[in-house]
Amino acid sequence: MMQHSPIRPDLAALRGEIAATGYIRLEGSEVLPLLAPDPADWDRFARSWGDLGPDLYMADGGRYRRRRHASFAFDGGAFIRKPHQPHFQSRDYNPLNGDVQRWFDPIEQSSIDNPVMQAIFTLCAAAFDMAGPQHVEAHQFRIEAQAGELGRPTPEGMHRDGVDWVFVMLIERRNVREGVTRIGAPEGGALGEFTLAAPGDAVLLDDHRILHGVTEIHPLDPSRPAWRDALVVTFVADR
Repeated sequence: MMQHSPIRPDLAALRGEIAATGYIRLEGSEVLPLLAPDPADWDRFARSWGDLGPDLYMADGGRYRRRRHASFAFDGGAFIRKPHQPHFQSRDYNPLNGDVQRWFDPIEQSSIDNPVMQAIFTLCAAAFDMAGPQHVEAHQFRIEAQAGELGRPTPEGMHRDGVDWVFVMLIERRNVREGVTRIGAPEGGALGEFTLAAPGDAVLLDDHRILHGVTEIHPLDPSRPAWRDALVVTFVADR
């Protein structure tokens, strides 16, 4: 059981902007001091992305994505890790890889226990104003780009995740260009685009109101390793 500790951004402003627009973008310069007052915690957290297993479920045949996954119950102010289980999305939300139980390597407990992850849980619980029990899933993603195979952070295109709330945070960009986050309305209208470029850059989304996607990444120097690391945390109320 993980009892989340106090964190005090301007929660009223966060909630107000999410209510008004359906999403909010946060700069890493704002977020990192909240999440990692001790830079050593961030360094340990970010290094864990170097040990992700391959995603073997890509229906497009790609081998550009690595990931780990974990599930939690949020209840009574605490995040409780659930036994390891598959990730499942309906094909209605993921036309590429949906309707399949996908088993990924579990996120290491040391990453869950890291103060950065605990602060992320706390920030999300407050920003999304979660009043009741939630099913929570966390995903560590590494999208790799190399000569002959571009990296596709969202190969399913603009999409919803089929949940209530989504938190996306950039961990690192290494030797890549592009990877633009696009935000849209369910009826198809574009609402904006931006690049999560610095560690800690994040976006919080109302998944009922917002479509999101990320463009392909390309290596700046094809002779060197290139990747985009991100954390995605989703929340859906138990019904």
